[in-house]
Amino acid sequence: MNTLELRRRLLRLRRRIASKRPRFRRQESWRYVRIKESWRRPRGIDSKMRLKKKGWPPSPSVGYRGPKAVRGLHPSGYEEVLVYNVGDLAAIDPETQAIRIAGTVGARKRAQILEEAERRGIKVLNPGLVEEVEEFEP
Repeated sequence: MNTLELRRRLLRLRRRIASKRPRFRRQESWRYVRIKESWRRPRGIDSKMRLKKKGWPPSPSVGYRGPKAVRGLHPSGYEEVLVYNVGDLAAIDPETQAIRIAGTVGARKRAQILEEAERRGIKVLNPGLVEEVEEFEP
């Protein structure tokens, strides 16, 4: 089995594991409006959630983790690389990496990056809608 097949299989496995993973909620967030749902580890000495008692919401643990080989990869199977300018494309491997254009990049530079990425055969994860910017001389 080659590495591409293995990676695809592991990505499918990761998706299946993620579909069964519960939504981890902060302790007592359902009880008080002032407490947000975003996960915080329960640390109280009598905390039922910390003790993993039956009837309490699940806590994150190593058993919910996905396969190590595909951890942190984009769902497409590529490794994401943040790009700020055309020069950053020189270090990209089109076989294993895809680029995400930074949010601070303007329309003109974005168009240049997209053009260069297409020329090099690099996948762009957030191409956006860019109309060609025409420079005119007064």
